[in-house]
Amino acid sequence: MNTLLHAENITKEYTNHRALSNVSMHVPEQSIFGLLGPNGAGKTTLIRIINQIIGPDRGKVFLDNERLKPKHVRQIGYLPEERGLYKKMKLGEQAIYLAQLKGLKAGDAKIMLKKWFEKFDLMPWWNKKVEELSKGMAQKVQFIITVLHKPRLLIFDEPFSGFDPINVNLLKEEILKLRDDGATIIFSTHNMGSVEELCDHIALINKSEKILEGTVSRIKKDHARRIYETELINLQKPLDNILDQRFRVVKTKTHDGLLNARIKIIDDSSTNELIQLLLPEAGLVSFKEITPSMNDIFIKQVTGKFPAEQNANSNNNPSDIVSVQ
Repeated sequence: MNTLLHAENITKEYTNHRALSNVSMHVPEQSIFGLLGPNGAGKTTLIRIINQIIGPDRGKVFLDNERLKPKHVRQIGYLPEERGLYKKMKLGEQAIYLAQLKGLKAGDAKIMLKKWFEKFDLMPWWNKKVEELSKGMAQKVQFIITVLHKPRLLIFDEPFSGFDPINVNLLKEEILKLRDDGATIIFSTHNMGSVEELCDHIALINKSEKILEGTVSRIKKDHARRIYETELINLQKPLDNILDQRFRVVKTKTHDGLLNARIKIIDDSSTNELIQLLLPEAGLVSFKEITPSMNDIFIKQVTGKFPAEQNANSNNNPSDIVSVQ
């Protein structure tokens, strides 16, 4: 897959504060790239550098293998977290004006805008002033203006903030469609559920440094802890008596006659070896690997521990958990 955007060794310092420290990343063409990190990590600074709002102290940014230049601004659509429209202007008039700033002719912009307004149920508000809109409606308008000129690179900073679930799903569908139609998208968010749903690749920045980058599937695989969840029926004896030192019971819970057990493989033993120990002693209803969520991985990379390790024993109900280690 070709790289559309390449940031190389970006460093940015302010008075008594280093916002970015030697950060590099590669954003593949026609992908959704999650730019993640806690507050103050440096994400917004990097986004502003890509948009040429500010410049790096050191390092370079390339768009399609060309050093970033002012001409590239029109190839980028940017929806910042800090929203803003002119409150006293009529909605349609303002949308056409902003589209013209992106290089569209007024007539073409009006035709395109009306299609988008119909899709987002905004046409009744075309001649209303922005101050009459709800926050969600205003954010829809800004999303439309961001994508209208069909830029090659789209940057969305917390695009779902303030939206109800129906409109969040609407925007997710449109973002996926934009990618499928050829756009490359940088998606900055704290919502790890959205990352799992939408992103192909991610980079995680913490304390000004990039600490993780790769495909979502590869990162989840690399962080797998070799813990397997199995449902057993008619268990003949305690699990600890069935398993040997290669395996450890992490947690068990009974429900409707089934024993739900999480078992960790300690060494290089295979899942087949685990199943061979279980089958003579119980009926095996289900067996699956427990893979960490992106939220778990985010917390692990930032704090050094998975959430379960931080909160061990804090929320457990003694009546249904037999073993926690």
